Amino acid sequence: MPKPASSPGSLHRGVFVSLVSMKLSIFALLLLSSVVFAAEEKKPVSSSNEVAVIKTSQGEMVVQFWTDAAPETIANFKKLARSGFYNGTTFHRIVKGFMIQGGDPNTKDPSKVNSYGEGSAGYRIKAEFNDHGHDRGVISMAREDQPDTASCQFFICLAPTHRLDHKYTTFGKVIKGLDVVDKIGDTPTVQGPDGNRSKPTQRVTIESIQIVPADSVK
Repeated sequence: MPKPASSPGSLHRGVFVSLVSMKLSIFALLLLSSVVFAAEEKKPVSSSNEVAVIKTSQGEMVVQFWTDAAPETIANFKKLARSGFYNGTTFHRIVKGFMIQGGDPNTKDPSKVNSYGEGSAGYRIKAEFNDHGHDRGVISMAREDQPDTASCQFFICLAPTHRLDHKYTTFGKVIKGLDVVDKIGDTPTVQGPDGNRSKPTQRVTIESIQIVPADSVK
């Protein structure tokens, strides 16, 4: 005779199956949570939340990027910075009350002083002229006479210089260390190749440029 559905054996089996199913569900949930947590941990920092920490022989400055204005210029700058391209270069052109210019690989070698300002990364990038003006602390790309000739050299404005707006690619601004920018701008100079008093009498070295999350900078 068949046992009724409510027999003790059936109840025990039902409870056992339910417990096993519950444990498997909990295990699956924990496993999924671990995978999601690990994915979050490995999630890369958004490039729009990165800044550049420029360490120089005169102090440190922090640059905020304008990703809305010049994305390709910023990507190129970050690539060069991460590769160590700028380490050991100098601010080779300083015009008091105007700007400080650096990033030329030729400036790593003191014996190449006559070619300072002529170096490049071996390629050129397209201009990204935009509506961010050349105000004090703004960083912009140096270039030759033609628009699409920027490469690796950049300059930081010591004062508003709006005659350069829409002619040079601005891509960020100094948000910390303007006193360092001013200190570099006060470096004694003599007449340079451009005919101005722009050649510093002492080396102002860029020790490194690090690209870091913005929230890591105090």
